[in-house]
Amino acid sequence: MQIRSKLPAVGTTVFSVIGDLAERHQAINLSQGAPNFPCAPELIDHAIDAMSEGHNQYSPMIGIESLRNKIAEKIQLLYGHSYDELNEVTVMASASEALYCAIAALVHPGDEVIYFEPCFDSYAPIVQLQGAVPVGIKLLPPAYGIDWDAVRDAVNDRTRMIIINSPHNPSGAVLSDADIAALQDIVADTNIVILSDEVYEHVVFDQDIHRSMSRYAGLRERAVVVSSFGKTFHVTGWRVGYCVAPTAIMAEIRKIHQFLMYCADTPMQYALAAMMETPNHYLNLSTIYQEKRDLLAHALKESKFELLPSKGSFFMLARFHHFSYLSDVQLVRKLIEEFGVATIPVSAFYSDGTDLGVIRLSFSKDDATLEEGARRLCKL
Repeated sequence: MQIRSKLPAVGTTVFSVIGDLAERHQAINLSQGAPNFPCAPELIDHAIDAMSEGHNQYSPMIGIESLRNKIAEKIQLLYGHSYDELNEVTVMASASEALYCAIAALVHPGDEVIYFEPCFDSYAPIVQLQGAVPVGIKLLPPAYGIDWDAVRDAVNDRTRMIIINSPHNPSGAVLSDADIAALQDIVADTNIVILSDEVYEHVVFDQDIHRSMSRYAGLRERAVVVSSFGKTFHVTGWRVGYCVAPTAIMAEIRKIHQFLMYCADTPMQYALAAMMETPNHYLNLSTIYQEKRDLLAHALKESKFELLPSKGSFFMLARFHHFSYLSDVQLVRKLIEEFGVATIPVSAFYSDGTDLGVIRLSFSKDDATLEEGARRLCKL
């Protein structure tokens, strides 16, 4: 029996490969964007309470009302726009599901979708699964800013969607006011939808702000905004996220969601709604992660690496070609096998494997892990 693959160029992700190699060598994990420290104990208590109270069956397809209300309240508080919780807010079984549903609902065969590389590795494959064409535009190192002239040149009558990610994985870059102005100018008077991956929305550093698509009237009317409770509350394994969008767009997204997952985990939704009663649970994340960023950067001051600025997210990039001719994949393997530290090669975030001599470090770890990981990297 012959199988015709829909994604013939896609194999095992680098994250799985690095994870397996790191486990074999018992390496310190500075690779994965998942906290290794516990979530708030009361979040677990809320989940247990929900289970004990019988909230163990399917929730409403769009999510429980209390959680949708809290999402809408949060966005109003932070970004000044009021989404209708009944028609414009949907709880999803992870931000990844929300990304898939948005692309599957709104992108048709033959459409083109602009996205920016390096990037989270699911964007282009999801577009390809719709019979559409992913159009990758490379960000400009070392700041990893967007080349808006290249975007203008790429836009044509087939352009259906632009995928934005800020704070950015893997670079830690964030959108500026100038970026917002350029994006508004490009999409004005078009049918282009913006898919905004904002899973690190609460992790922005140095007194900057998160420029959510929800802030801007000219953008939110055409935007699907995706976020993650897993990133926000240190429970990435719970796989609960959400998206918001205008009513007409959300109606199409829900058509896909109802057949893909139908609903997110019910007791977790109740627990998250209870946690959102106290906004400080997410409003203090920037402070927490900025301290971790600074701790890791300080601990690596004596290393050979050149650290690039991280303005948000869980990540910072480190250059190494000034002292090594290894590829980034080779260096990552060397760091695991000889120094016991797992990182990620940034070439894995490019569709063509572009290697600029940069690796990604995650600082979403407890302080002891960051300090020991840095100590080992300084031996290189």
